[in-house]
Amino acid sequence: MRPLRDAQLGAFTFFASALPHDVCGSNGLPLTPNSIKILGRFQLLKTITHPRLCQYVDISRGNHERLVVVTEHYESSLNDFQKHPERVLQIAYEALEGLEFMNKHGMVHRALNAQNVLMDGKGKVKLAKFGLYYMTDHGADVDFPIGYPSYLAPEVIAQGSVPPSDPSQGENPLPSGPKTDVWSLGVLLFELCAGRRLLQNIEISERLKFIITLGCIDDIVTVLAEEHGCLDAIRCVYVFDACSKSLTFHSVLPSRPTPAELLVDPVFEGVSCLYAPFQQPVGLFSSSLRCAHLELPEDISQLCKDNDEEYLGERAIDEVYNLWCLAGGDLEKELTNKEIIQSKPPVCTLPNFLLEDGESFGQGRDRSFLLDDTTVTLSLCQLKNRLKDVAGEAYYPLLEDEQYSLSQSNSSNELSCTVTLPLIIRERDTEYQLIRITLFDRLLKAYPYKKNLVWKEARVDIPPLIRGLAWAALLGVEGNIQAKYDSIDKDTPIPTDRQVPMSSPQGHRKFRRVLKAWVVSHPDLVYWQGLDSLCAPFLWLNFNNEALAYACMSAFIPKYLYNFFLKDNSHVIQEYLTVFSQMFAFHDPELSNHLNEIGFIPDLYAIPWFLTMFTHVFPLHKIFHLWDTLLLGNSSFPFCIGVAILQQLRDRLLANGFNECILLFSDLPEIDIERCVRESINLFCWTPKSATYRQHAQPPKAQGDASTNGFGKTANYYSSDYQDMPKTDLSREPLALSDLKAEVSPRISAEDLIDLCELSVGGQTKRSKASKPKILAVDIRSIEEYPSVCVCVCERGELINRSVKLMKPFLHHHIKKSQSAFTIKPT
Repeated sequence: MRPLRDAQLGAFTFFASALPHDVCGSNGLPLTPNSIKILGRFQLLKTITHPRLCQYVDISRGNHERLVVVTEHYESSLNDFQKHPERVLQIAYEALEGLEFMNKHGMVHRALNAQNVLMDGKGKVKLAKFGLYYMTDHGADVDFPIGYPSYLAPEVIAQGSVPPSDPSQGENPLPSGPKTDVWSLGVLLFELCAGRRLLQNIEISERLKFIITLGCIDDIVTVLAEEHGCLDAIRCVYVFDACSKSLTFHSVLPSRPTPAELLVDPVFEGVSCLYAPFQQPVGLFSSSLRCAHLELPEDISQLCKDNDEEYLGERAIDEVYNLWCLAGGDLEKELTNKEIIQSKPPVCTLPNFLLEDGESFGQGRDRSFLLDDTTVTLSLCQLKNRLKDVAGEAYYPLLEDEQYSLSQSNSSNELSCTVTLPLIIRERDTEYQLIRITLFDRLLKAYPYKKNLVWKEARVDIPPLIRGLAWAALLGVEGNIQAKYDSIDKDTPIPTDRQVPMSSPQGHRKFRRVLKAWVVSHPDLVYWQGLDSLCAPFLWLNFNNEALAYACMSAFIPKYLYNFFLKDNSHVIQEYLTVFSQMFAFHDPELSNHLNEIGFIPDLYAIPWFLTMFTHVFPLHKIFHLWDTLLLGNSSFPFCIGVAILQQLRDRLLANGFNECILLFSDLPEIDIERCVRESINLFCWTPKSATYRQHAQPPKAQGDASTNGFGKTANYYSSDYQDMPKTDLSREPLALSDLKAEVSPRISAEDLIDLCELSVGGQTKRSKASKPKILAVDIRSIEEYPSVCVCVCERGELINRSVKLMKPFLHHHIKKSQSAFTIKPT
């Protein structure tokens, strides 16, 4: 979104029309509340950005179908405008630019009036509430009409009001088109030239009749000017022509131009050259050059001057609103303080007469359910007071610091104490989130050049506001993802179109499209139950960017669930569960033995865990924290999460038998997700990499792969998979599934053994400062077997093998420790 700058945050509220409780849809399910429908349509409005439109920021759903909309707001409007003939044409042109952009997105304003044409600090037009008609399904989901009587086009008045949507009724009247707004704009131009409001001295009913009777008049503008005694005021030929072309009656509607046609009309030849064409901002994942339209001031030194500017105003509008909420902002409280929301004593709402079937009489109409179009300005004083001690440098973090490292990140320099607090507290700390959001915003704008720093900062935490983009960077998403997504057929019906309907029609439609795109683009894989749960986090974070949700899902599944969605995935699942069982035995042999004795094997509880990466058992807010860490590890990290969950339930599992364990996992108890993440990291670091080796894991990446090349190495020893490491004679070899199941504990490679024994100088794992070794090798061979394969050390420091056949894989390899070289060679 655009920076806040001289704008403010505003909020207005309205009620969606309530649906009857005893009516069901065609599918037999209760009807979707209108407020949910409005909330779903609103998401598209958040993506519409144009200099002539007020940016929509958020929507909140309250009790009794109340909706509160947060938007960009300015105090000045056309009501405060001082008439200048040459400026009137500029206002008309700027308004037409906004209307044309709306029409390109299939929207009509319909609520255009002087109060909704705002003016920013530079005097430029900003159209407010342009999405009200769209989000309410052309007025069908609310009990009030959309529009203002004096500005409604004649065809709108003749059509009548749109009744609330009713599935039992026929189709609603056709929505208004772009030419409706042109009439409203013509009325506005007339009022600007005349210096007075149109038809304000007569009743609304008479006003509507008068507008309809204009069909009998050829020169509407002249008649209106004579009626209001302002014919001389609008004699400016250019303004007169603009009004005349806008105010064309319904009977000759084809002659009324659209906003796009009016923009190229000769009337605006003198002002069109003053405006540059709008350039749509280039997204993060695009093939276009993001800095192609970057303009720097002629004097670069001006950027370095500290003019005590408002640093917060340079942040994006959605960032400022997010910080406002963290600082204690409450939408309903702000509206209540301005008496927009007024409570009524319950006793005053009781009916006078009530029938047995529930029908009531005698209740006065509650006018609070009608539209109050007042926009309340949200005060930023509390937020600014909270951030007053934050240094200006925090808004522009330096990314090229040579001292930059993971252990001492940019954020920890500013708030070292906050970094040590629990994650749930950090996510609610205003100052901390400002610094983290600012840092991640700069890093992501430099992606993929700074993806190694994205990885480092993600190990500290990920700000919730930009989690979607951060996950995409961690998954290595690059290129023109929108073009790839658009090239996939998502409309042709396929057998997998059977997802359970969601409460929001827009959400269900997006959900279906993303899942279908993945299934169609992976013909060798199939739709398994659980794929929808796997898709949910990505779609929730990228609801307005289906292409990014699809790209993240397509990058996530091969890394963590390679071949899990084959038509016959039994061999993959069985190997995965066997390795998990061995990992469990490695870290908690007592609990593992107990579960094996009672027959409670991973096949009974762990398949939904791993097939959905725990999205089937945890709510989304826990999944976000879990996956923040999961994406930093390799494909074996889910094993550690599974072991950590079992260890949290350790006492209850040890005390119960098979039936009790089944009941326990049918409704999984509350899991401390922060503790789970912390213990998973410890288990991951304690586990030798080769212990989790799977032959059905994702094959090693090619050298030209997008995740292996690029600008700086992003993966280290812990985040890379074992199969991606260089293979030697000491590497672990695959085992047949039957042999793997026969072993209780995992195997490790000779490389890991040497590294854990600290016999090599270039080991990958961290050295232990204590004298206690990391590993203790126990020889369990019998006395008879020992002499035939033992290794002895001669006086010259050479390790001499007595059995060449058994030690053949180790020949010609050198084990170096400190400065002494021990050579293994045959006798």
